[in-house]
Amino acid sequence: MSQKRKRCLITGITGQDGSYLAELLLKKGYEVHGIIRRSSSFNTQRIDHLYRDPHVEDVRLFLHYGDLCEGSILRRLIDKIQPQEVYNLGAQSHVRVSFDIAVNTCDVVALGTVRLLEAIRDTGIETKFYQASSSEMFGMAQEIPQRETTPFHPRSPYAVGKVMAHWITVNYRESFNMFCCSGILFNHESPRRGETFVTRKITRGIANILAGNQKKIYLGNLDAKRDWGYAPDYVEGMWLMLQEDEPDDYVLATGETHSVREFLEECCRLVKLDPEKIYEVDPRYYRPAEVNLLCGDASKAQRKLGWKPKVDFKGLVRIMLSYDIKGAGLNPKDYGLEPAKEEQLFED
Repeated sequence: MSQKRKRCLITGITGQDGSYLAELLLKKGYEVHGIIRRSSSFNTQRIDHLYRDPHVEDVRLFLHYGDLCEGSILRRLIDKIQPQEVYNLGAQSHVRVSFDIAVNTCDVVALGTVRLLEAIRDTGIETKFYQASSSEMFGMAQEIPQRETTPFHPRSPYAVGKVMAHWITVNYRESFNMFCCSGILFNHESPRRGETFVTRKITRGIANILAGNQKKIYLGNLDAKRDWGYAPDYVEGMWLMLQEDEPDDYVLATGETHSVREFLEECCRLVKLDPEKIYEVDPRYYRPAEVNLLCGDASKAQRKLGWKPKVDFKGLVRIMLSYDIKGAGLNPKDYGLEPAKEEQLFED
């Protein structure tokens, strides 16, 4: 392995955030290592283009089989790779599903973080650690907007697991003098968002409706309000946190809130559909305990890291909808949209 390049390890590298982060770090000259789980089908489609990117042909990307549920494998990989930076993005990240598989969710999200931190501590390597915390930790929000000092009130097994992972990260920082940061990221979306998440369900559903392949979109709580940003903006924030001299925790957010209904209506406005005719409410998609309003205050990140989002709500909707319209075999330009470019997003 190259001794000149900075080495990083990413859990969850095949997910939305992991793929964008890998792309960013490769452009910055890193040697990127990712942990993937064994699967009977290919699940690397979000990072396949990185092997073909002519701009990063001199940078290496390595994938290793592993699992956040297996501490011995994590320790072996940490010892072998000796990364200067570790980004823990791996999780069972679907909030609604976490109610159905609560034990597995908490094992991966909460104990998986402990296992990874223990692997770093046991090997004794000098590394910087990033923990992917979540705005879902605020749950029944105690104040608006939410900031780093806002008390947590989690409303799902996923959020409870994230709270434990967040506090164990703080604990290892304070107890063992480890460089550990948590990024409390509010909702961030993209064309690489999983198809079961509500924003992607809407954009993909509308594209299929336009193509004549679908008649309705089935949704849950349309009045839930979220602070939605663009995922590539947020992974830059993750990287910035680990470039600081001292570790700290940061909220990343746009500071704006929009309901699921607004997201649907903006999509329909762009392609001239009547939203009332294309969706139905399905009670199965409601959570047992709802989170009604999340809105973040990222002033600390802006002040200390120089971070701020570049893509606003309407821009995000346009990017996602354009991508899915193209994926449905249609031309986004026929709807006044520019084709979304999902490869080589970051500057060299």
